[in-house]
Amino acid sequence: MPINKEMPRFSVRWMVAAVLILVVSGAFFFCEYIIYFPTILKCAWPKINHARGEEGIDGRPMDSAVRAMVLSDTHLLGAVGGHWFDKLRREWQMERAFQTAVWLLRPEIVFILGDIFDEGKWSSQKHWEDDVRRFHRMFRHSTDTELVVLVGNHDIGFHYEMDWFKLQRFEKVFNASSTRIVTKKGVNFLLVNSVALHGDGCPICQSVEKELIKLSRDLNCSLQNLQSGGSGVMDSCEGSQLYPPAAPIMLQHYPLYRVSDAGCTGLDAAPPEERHLLFREKYDVLSKEASQRLLQWFKPRLILSGHTHSGCEVLHDNKYPEISVPSFSWRNRNNPSFILASVSPSSYALSKCFLPEESTVISVYCSAGACLLLLLLAHCLWMKGLLQCLSLCLLGKHKSL
Repeated sequence: MPINKEMPRFSVRWMVAAVLILVVSGAFFFCEYIIYFPTILKCAWPKINHARGEEGIDGRPMDSAVRAMVLSDTHLLGAVGGHWFDKLRREWQMERAFQTAVWLLRPEIVFILGDIFDEGKWSSQKHWEDDVRRFHRMFRHSTDTELVVLVGNHDIGFHYEMDWFKLQRFEKVFNASSTRIVTKKGVNFLLVNSVALHGDGCPICQSVEKELIKLSRDLNCSLQNLQSGGSGVMDSCEGSQLYPPAAPIMLQHYPLYRVSDAGCTGLDAAPPEERHLLFREKYDVLSKEASQRLLQWFKPRLILSGHTHSGCEVLHDNKYPEISVPSFSWRNRNNPSFILASVSPSSYALSKCFLPEESTVISVYCSAGACLLLLLLAHCLWMKGLLQCLSLCLLGKHKSL
């Protein structure tokens, strides 16, 4: 009955093959899809603690808070410096993280604080269009969510590389000025083109500073209009655009001036060996002068910035809090994260949401690979009948003797 003897071996082959397929497919789907769900499900929108009977800043009942998701420094790789596998791996991570977060958390508005692209400062028109196409695919969203993008130095170049062509190319793609106010549910979000705050009188710098001065005047006139009960405004405010009378949330790519990250703590802070490195003005952070001008013009109740790829909390002049938002990409850090902000016209609350760590995904793949090797080894040993081979060898040696 030779057929019966072969049946167990044949069934074992199929069983081992099925186990191998399960291990491979299980590791793949867990690392590339499933892992994002339990990680992001740990996150929740922070609640604003309102006092009983609290009213909005204009005297009307408080509306529900704006749910804003804030991330930074996606750095989509370009055609020059981006290896195809690096591009595939990191962009897939950001796409899955963003799509999962938007689907689970349902933000009303999403801000990306600059450095959307890695090579926008030198990419050709063809490569720029390819980068933009990939960005829109990765960060697609429903009409219920508004996506607002700020400009960073990698998008249009550092100050010495920046020109009108790159800036207007960026603004055209995202259909908005790089310096403006976005208002939602009575909350003013001030978007600042911090790359142009070099203070040397360059044409783009002059244009941006002129626009910032106008926005500052408009906000101040809005507050004066509230204080006057809406009966009228001063002559200096004639022709100004009125916004909700609330201090703005200021968003920009460069952080305001600080000496270093020495005071920064937390899981997403810079590595200990880098925290005491001194920041360079106009390169790592804004200059002291530009920082003070922004604080004096707008008196923001919160500043959100990127650029450093690490998290940090700073209090300027003992009253202006700034949060540096870490990079969203594995390419820049092992544990990317983003900010969840619940914002009302007079208050806000923040929480941080961490994404899966790249080292965790690598460990899962390594463990799956080790399991595969063990299964294959066990299968080969069983199929070849190691004991039988050894006995034949010993028998052959005995006969030779």
